[in-house]
Amino acid sequence: MELDLAGAELKAVLNRLRRAQGQISGVIRMIEEGRDCEEVVTQLAAASRALDRAGFAIIATGLQQCLTEMENGKRDGEDPDKMRARLEKLFLSLA
Repeated sequence: MELDLAGAELKAVLNRLRRAQGQISGVIRMIEEGRDCEEVVTQLAAASRALDRAGFAIIATGLQQCLTEMENGKRDGEDPDKMRARLEKLFLSLA
C-alpha cells in the first residue's frame, strides 16, 4: 500500500516530525550539558508524543485510502480481511 499524503495532511505530518526532530536534538543537547533529569524526561516525552501523533496521522490517512480503494475495487485482489489485519497491526504498533 502506497501512502499518498498531500496538501494539509502532508504539511501537518512533516511539521510534527520536524517538531520531534527538534525536541530530540534538544534532548541530546540537554544530556550533553548534564541538565536536570526531570527536564530531560519531560522533553523526551514531548518528542515521543509528537512522533506518536505523526504516526497516527499517517495510519489514519492510510486507513482512509484503503477504505476508499476497497469501495472502488482498487485493491488488486487483496483480501479485505488481510488488509484490515495488516492495518490493525500497524495501528497497534503505535499503542
